[in-house]
Amino acid sequence: MGNCSGNCANCAGCARELVLSQIEIDFLNQLAQFAFLPVARKMGDLTPVYLEEGDPEEMSLLLQCLEKKGLISLDYDKPLRGYDEAAYEAYPIRGSMALTERGQKVLELMEYQGLT
Repeated sequence: MGNCSGNCANCAGCARELVLSQIEIDFLNQLAQFAFLPVARKMGDLTPVYLEEGDPEEMSLLLQCLEKKGLISLDYDKPLRGYDEAAYEAYPIRGSMALTERGQKVLELMEYQGLT
């Protein structure tokens, strides 16, 4: 993670210890199965929107936490091809999300340790 020493007061993105809730683990595993999932947002609003499951507000918080921890990337310039975007019509900015290299490594380590 570059020059990070893992000592930032409020940043959990690169610390030496990573704490994940069960919902975060479940979502990472789901993303690992599909490789890419849709994400959208409104013009002028940086809040990610995922409408495929759960409460949209809770999912938005989940995505923001996982992105801050460096486990997923939200790419609004890479929309999914061939995906039925009907649910996202109210959101003009559409993209995709994927696991980052760190997210993949975390899942591999958890699987190796029998934690998934």
